[in-house]
Amino acid sequence: MSEFDALRADDDDLAALRTAVRAFLTADRETFGWIPAVDCWLSSWDTDFSVRLADAGFIGLTIPAEYGGRAPTDGSGYLRRYVVTEELLAHGAPVGAHWIADRQVAPGLMAYGTEEQRRRILPQIAAGRLYSAIGMSEHGAGSDLAAVQSRATRDDEGWILNGTKVWTSGAHLAHQIVVLARTSPLDPAHRHAGFSQFVVPTDLPGITMSPIVLMNGEHHFNEVQFDDVRLTDDDVLGEIGAGWHQVTSELGFERSGPERVLSTATMLFEVISAVGRGDVDDRTAAAVGDLVGRMVSLRQMSISVARALTAGEDANTRAAMVKDLGTRFEQDSVELAADLVDGVTGPDGARLRALLATARVHSPLFTLRGGTNEVLRGIVAKGTRAAT
Repeated sequence: MSEFDALRADDDDLAALRTAVRAFLTADRETFGWIPAVDCWLSSWDTDFSVRLADAGFIGLTIPAEYGGRAPTDGSGYLRRYVVTEELLAHGAPVGAHWIADRQVAPGLMAYGTEEQRRRILPQIAAGRLYSAIGMSEHGAGSDLAAVQSRATRDDEGWILNGTKVWTSGAHLAHQIVVLARTSPLDPAHRHAGFSQFVVPTDLPGITMSPIVLMNGEHHFNEVQFDDVRLTDDDVLGEIGAGWHQVTSELGFERSGPERVLSTATMLFEVISAVGRGDVDDRTAAAVGDLVGRMVSLRQMSISVARALTAGEDANTRAAMVKDLGTRFEQDSVELAADLVDGVTGPDGARLRALLATARVHSPLFTLRGGTNEVLRGIVAKGTRAAT
């Protein structure tokens, strides 16, 4: 048994952290009046909240202290971040501003970044003051990222980036976009070769952003056009040509977290609480029990990924499975909530219907972002074959 096998998301030490996060969120909401939201890691952007959360010590838990972070020396940073993440999602806190930077850009920089990049960027992430987007998907290259057409061309002064990214969450508010681009010609026999990553500041000349607005008027996604954007070697993340390996590794952080199970938790918990205050028939109780049971099982799977990351293990296959099962669970929770809300009246009913309306708009996105379910199942199948 390794030292990591003894770590759980409910150990006494981590339980104390959970209690501290809950106390912070209760006090912060009372003071600043933010409203719990569905899918808060995408829909709720509050830069002041991110700074307050960082000042309280709840951002940068996987970033070493030498880079301004709060990673514990016992190696439990990913589990600690998991506990904090669960509480933020369960409370529907406005975490969108710092989310992507803390979740996957920081680990990417630790794994592949230069020392200069780490010292320049990581302290800002840990302070909750740097906002990042991820530029992967394109028109015709959604889940099949090997079809990406954006290209970075080398010249005497550095790199010139051209192309278009789409569904780029928060790009219009971000300081930077981590862009996947082709840096060598396509080899049909090796479609995943020849990609590289670049950290692209959003204030560079040649970048144009167009909003993609949801049916309810929300603006989270963007189409981002890069026209002869001038980059330097300092903007390269990792090794030229190693972009595919880096991206697939980083996607493990995106696919495995509690946000793949708890995006609808704010709505679901409030619905169950409201229904529980009235008469509950056996059919309703069974449906709620089934959904909660699935949530508990998925939580354990997600925690196992956090433990694997803590131990430095490859968790890509497990992360893909968590994302596939988790986002289907989230969509099912919306349907159950819709059935249950019909019987709730008064102020509770109005509040629940507002949450449900947002959840319905976001629901189709659950099984798309981070990779479609079909692609994820292919990853699981390949990983299973490799393991056997």
